[in-house]
Amino acid sequence: MSFEAITSITEAEAQAKAAVAAAEGKAKQMLADAHSAGKAAVEAAAAKAEGELAELRQKTEEKAGIEAQELQQVLDGRTAQLREKAEEKLDQAAALILERIVNN
Repeated sequence: MSFEAITSITEAEAQAKAAVAAAEGKAKQMLADAHSAGKAAVEAAAAKAEGELAELRQKTEEKAGIEAQELQQVLDGRTAQLREKAEEKLDQAAALILERIVNN
């Protein structure tokens, strides 16, 4: 084998090793970039979810407060009605008790 052939083969092997090393380096970089991008996407999604959850929690608390006020108004109305009926019957009960005391 001639010296030129050996030199050519050696250069080809060196180029092949360099190409493999470059490809491995590029693959590692692409993997690291993909990992970083995935991590950033997960963090962004988590932050978005936390923001949406906080907004939902606030809306739910506001709605619950409004519903509680409405319920309180209904209960106050019913309480007033029951008190009014009780006061009407109180006079009747007092009269009935007085009548029974006088008759006995």
